[in-house]
Amino acid sequence: MIEYSSAELMIVNAARLLRDGDVVFVGVGQPNLACNLARRTHAPGLVMIYEAGVIGAEPARLPLSIGDPTLVSGSLSVVSMYDIFTNYLQRGNVDVGFLGGAQIDRYGNINATIIGSDYSHPKVRLPGSGGAQEIAAWANRCYIMPPHQKRRFPEKVDFVTSAGTLGGTGGGHVYNVEELRVVASRGLSASLIHQILVEESVLGWEELELEVVRDAKSQMITVCFI
Repeated sequence: MIEYSSAELMIVNAARLLRDGDVVFVGVGQPNLACNLARRTHAPGLVMIYEAGVIGAEPARLPLSIGDPTLVSGSLSVVSMYDIFTNYLQRGNVDVGFLGGAQIDRYGNINATIIGSDYSHPKVRLPGSGGAQEIAAWANRCYIMPPHQKRRFPEKVDFVTSAGTLGGTGGGHVYNVEELRVVASRGLSASLIHQILVEESVLGWEELELEVVRDAKSQMITVCFI
């Protein structure tokens, strides 16, 4: 009998969910292994996108991170992180997004921000969203790969970093009130809890994202993404 770990089982099953020709927002860790396994077996046409800006990566070896040089060699293109999120993800050109988190509830809401009820003084402060919220909202299919531990599946997450009931088949761009009514109605129908997120943007402007990083001595720096 072949012995395997729960992590190996998730990696193999995640790989099987990927279809030849899928465009996948890969990420790091186990999703990285799953995507590269699929590309080397049943899905050689898998288009792998990495957050650092690499599109169509064909790594000669397993990459150590999203910034590994092996991802660039032989790739289709290398663009900015802004282009990855706006021209690929938010335009609906990504078929699959992989996500992880410290907590996941029955609605698919993911917590990767804090453990505890007090945001200012949490029991544990986690890395935060990164690009996870955008992936949850805009990828056509999302696969979540957390460790199989009971504490990771509470009745209610301590903080909603990525909303599981938003986006996917219910997402879309609108330019007027009439289009908003159509897309909002579709999103409400797709939501298990009848909830949608409406984000307002101005055409021609770039998105500015600020994240605050705090250490154990409460010293803080602000990281800016454009």
